[in-house]
Amino acid sequence: MSELNSVENIAESFRKENYICDSRLAFVIYLSLCMEKPLLLEGEPGVGKTEVAKVLANVLGSRLIRLQCYEGLDATTTIYEWNYAKQLLKIKTVDVCSPQGYHLEDIFTDEYLIPRPLLTAVRSKEKVVLLIDEVDRADEEFEAFLLEILSDFQISIPEMGTVQATQKPQVIITSNRVRELHDALKRRCLYHFIDYPTPEREMEIIMAKVPAVGEYMAKKIAGVMAQLRNQEFYKRPGVAETLDWSQALTILEKDDIDEEVMDLTCGCLFKFKEDVKHYSDIKNEILIKAEAGVGGQ
Repeated sequence: MSELNSVENIAESFRKENYICDSRLAFVIYLSLCMEKPLLLEGEPGVGKTEVAKVLANVLGSRLIRLQCYEGLDATTTIYEWNYAKQLLKIKTVDVCSPQGYHLEDIFTDEYLIPRPLLTAVRSKEKVVLLIDEVDRADEEFEAFLLEILSDFQISIPEMGTVQATQKPQVIITSNRVRELHDALKRRCLYHFIDYPTPEREMEIIMAKVPAVGEYMAKKIAGVMAQLRNQEFYKRPGVAETLDWSQALTILEKDDIDEEVMDLTCGCLFKFKEDVKHYSDIKNEILIKAEAGVGGQ
């Protein structure tokens, strides 16, 4: 934590991990660490929300515990469940070997408890980073499970009592805004929206992650991406797609971008047939505008 005792140190520590962090994001991470408060990151897919948690865990030297959300998620897959097979075996063994039989409290102990990510994070004796990824993909009811954890960092197990965190986990929650989150969840978090980067910052990201691409190509790629994101697509390409494209162009040993190259590599940028079709129709216009931008810098 001593390395992260200022906004500047956070930005620098993230940069060392090849994550280009702007001052507003560095500031909210700093507040989240100091206040020991969960951080909710929203933004389009592929802008680097999940990566924040991974880099933060590396910088802190902490274990990353990840809960990937999806529709139908419930307490047994996120908090805990009982090892029913082991409990049943215990009951049968006691029935055979002991005339007194068994007591319920004997089979509801740590020995028979299977902790899932949320309980694992709360019970950890060391500081961990808990990533609750794409929470908006889970059902609304799942948010109710989170409220006790995010408010008091504790989990209630009816058969055993309340488990209180001795070391509060550093919680990062991400959302792609597939649906709106409840106000009750938002109130328990600090909030930051991660937008698409500016061409200048995206060029920095490219050079940090794919240095072999070279400065000219990094600038050209960032210019093309900026123009693409001004268009109406079903899913605009994010930073993740930028990096895939940069790597592909490096593998192909390209030192410039033309229509042929864009056709060959469009699978790095778009994942829907309709987007590929729209992209094919406007690629010449995109290249001209991107070239003008590079030439003007």
